[in-house]
Amino acid sequence: CAILRYYLDIEKGDYFRAESSYKQSLSIRETALGSEHPEVADSLTSLAYLYINMGDYVRPEPLLQRALRISERAFGEEHVDVARALNYLGLCYKARGDYASAEPLLQRTLAYWEKTFGPNHGWVAIGLGNLAALYVLMGDYDRAEPLYLRAISIDERNNSPNHPQVLQERAELAMLYLYRGDYSKAEKLYLSVLPALEKALGPSHPLVGFHFSKLAEVYVALNDYAKAEALYHRSLPIMEAYCGKNCPDIAEVYLGLAKMSVVQGKKEQAIGFQARANAIVEHNLDINLAIGSERQKLSYLVTLPEQMSQAVSLHLRSSVDNPAALELAVTAVLQRKGRVQDTLSNSFYSLRNRARAEDQALWDQLNRVTSRLARLVLNGPQDASAEQHKEINTLEEQREKIESEISRRSAEFRAQKQPITLDAIRRAIPDNAALIEFAIYRPFDPQLPNERMAYGEPHYVVYVIRRQGDVQWKELGPAREIDETVSALRRALSDPQRKDVQQLARAVDEKVMQPVRFLLGDARQLLVSPDGELNLIPFAAMVDEQGHYLIEHYSVRYLTTGRDLLRLEVASQSKSPPLILADPAFGDPPLIAERNTSHRDGVARINGPARIDYSQVFFGPLPGVSEEVRALKELLPNAKFLTREQATKAELQSVVAPSILHIATHGFFLSAPGEGAATGFAPGTTRGLNAKAKIENPLLRSGLALAGANRKDESGILTALEASGLNLWGTKLVVLSACDTGLGEIRNGEGVYGLRRALVLAGAETQMISLWPVSDRSTRDLMISFYKELLHGKGRGDALREAQLQMLQNKSHSHPYYWASFIQTGEWANLEGKR
Repeated sequence: CAILRYYLDIEKGDYFRAESSYKQSLSIRETALGSEHPEVADSLTSLAYLYINMGDYVRPEPLLQRALRISERAFGEEHVDVARALNYLGLCYKARGDYASAEPLLQRTLAYWEKTFGPNHGWVAIGLGNLAALYVLMGDYDRAEPLYLRAISIDERNNSPNHPQVLQERAELAMLYLYRGDYSKAEKLYLSVLPALEKALGPSHPLVGFHFSKLAEVYVALNDYAKAEALYHRSLPIMEAYCGKNCPDIAEVYLGLAKMSVVQGKKEQAIGFQARANAIVEHNLDINLAIGSERQKLSYLVTLPEQMSQAVSLHLRSSVDNPAALELAVTAVLQRKGRVQDTLSNSFYSLRNRARAEDQALWDQLNRVTSRLARLVLNGPQDASAEQHKEINTLEEQREKIESEISRRSAEFRAQKQPITLDAIRRAIPDNAALIEFAIYRPFDPQLPNERMAYGEPHYVVYVIRRQGDVQWKELGPAREIDETVSALRRALSDPQRKDVQQLARAVDEKVMQPVRFLLGDARQLLVSPDGELNLIPFAAMVDEQGHYLIEHYSVRYLTTGRDLLRLEVASQSKSPPLILADPAFGDPPLIAERNTSHRDGVARINGPARIDYSQVFFGPLPGVSEEVRALKELLPNAKFLTREQATKAELQSVVAPSILHIATHGFFLSAPGEGAATGFAPGTTRGLNAKAKIENPLLRSGLALAGANRKDESGILTALEASGLNLWGTKLVVLSACDTGLGEIRNGEGVYGLRRALVLAGAETQMISLWPVSDRSTRDLMISFYKELLHGKGRGDALREAQLQMLQNKSHSHPYYWASFIQTGEWANLEGKR
């Protein structure tokens, strides 16, 4: 009965009921036949195929791996059930962008089908098409072409030349020629295929509309804009009729129209088309980033067009004096910067877990509706039916109603779901402040036919936004040149013996901030949203034309993106008193080298010869922290203190929105696989956290060391990914009094993948973090001065600035190494919320 219900639900498109039914049938088979029976493998493969139909390419993997083990044990490596599981697993890897894993599986499946069914069977044609499609995604068009040709030959032998399957394969081959740049070949093939495809499927079939748009791309490349425009406008109503006006493929049509309009000098028309494309991409981002695993989200983002670069290029290269183009470019930057980071920590998941029990059903309903909607939208016009188009509209209405109800009940959800508009950002900027939004974009040349050639090397651009007045902007030049000066300054900032730090700081200022100062007007509060390598330097330590550090004239606050200003408008109440977690008992390895622990980086200084396994890392003691704790006990008498063995990961994960969270320990960031060594660690001689572990997710390579961190079970390690799930909505200030807590993996347009963003997504209003290994003693002095200023009513940003200025005036600590390491991100008001 469960199996019957499964197939009925699949036929109706009710995948969630089908999932329940098939899980039931799997359970029945496991109970009746045992967990290793081939029919159990069949159920596992079918359940995996269901998930693939739902657009989920992560959950099928363990099911298919298990099905493979069972089938291979029962039948050997060559069996139809084995090939079926291999094929689905390869398709999963392909959809997730893991081409290296997908290729051997699809090759193995094809080889089995050829051997079993013969070289001219329909399943062989399917295998050839799957492998060809993979090579197209990989950009390996020369390997894809003969596979498509052979698949076409097989299907023509088994069917008529005008069979829809044959025509579709020939259309995909024409698309391959388009991507490869063989425009004449693509045009010729499309002109022979499309009339027959239109006759076979009907003039309003979504596949016909899709390939009309691809033939239009051919004519754009051939500079035949009249034919391209006619085809684009012919394809639009067909595609919209089946998948709605927000179909991802329709965004590609509008981008093509925008590109063509720029070349023709039709600037207003180009801006309108670009705006429509941006709106579609943003709509689909909102749907698809609300669900699914991190791999799914990142895979989806990789498939998106670079519409931010196109929007910025449209403004800077073609419509520099057009206010609409300027607003479009700024809005694209505000919407897209840091978007991937927001998905990595799955902030909606954290909100859902904190919802009241009576609200959980609403979240479950939202997830079901969004999952179904995402699957239908991602399928695009090629697969959508008229019934599915109606369902898309119905689901979008349902989703809007559910979100409205959740928003009514949850201020946190409202903060994350606000529309990102330039006007909304403006209203959140204080009168005496300026938002300085840096962005890295790739200049786009619409006259170049090949998309890969059309995008140039990355450049920096900066937009200065104030509450009143026009948005100001400046292109700063190639990112590579600026990043080189930034890297040189970073090395000098982290070494107090360097005498050239001011000279290097002036060089960076000349490229980065000097052009901006002319755009600031009377603003003295700088809300800096960096990009790229600019995330890793303190702007306060730059030196102006008069030889002064910028901290002497400006208050600098940091945001990941201007979107943060909207989040900060929603005030949350603290739910517990300040919490100080400090000086954890890391646990000593059996053998540890003698060390000098004058730094919070914990790096061992070896006295005499020693053999050290640098693939293992350990955390050493922090003698300066005890004095910091004593001072904080006087300044924060109502705080809860957790030190030594009490400073555990479990205690930290159980916090409920303390007003202040102060953590004094070691921070760390493991380099990506194949890159340099880890930072923030003390090397030891026995087992510890493995610095050579191949961890792709940067939020799992960044974190804090807590009690028991040197144990090999790593129960004392809190990763940034885990930190994003802390309950800090209502926490006014998080201070990470540790080394390298502001570091992480830099990705252009995304900021720093590490603790700083994780704490934002956990709900913390303000974070104090460090950009290099800090001096133990100077950190203690800075923290004490900061808290004194803060408790006297100073703003969170001003308190840090005053403490840093005091240290700057001390000749022995005037090097930025001592005072500039810590930066403040997020809210800058005092603890009562007064700015």
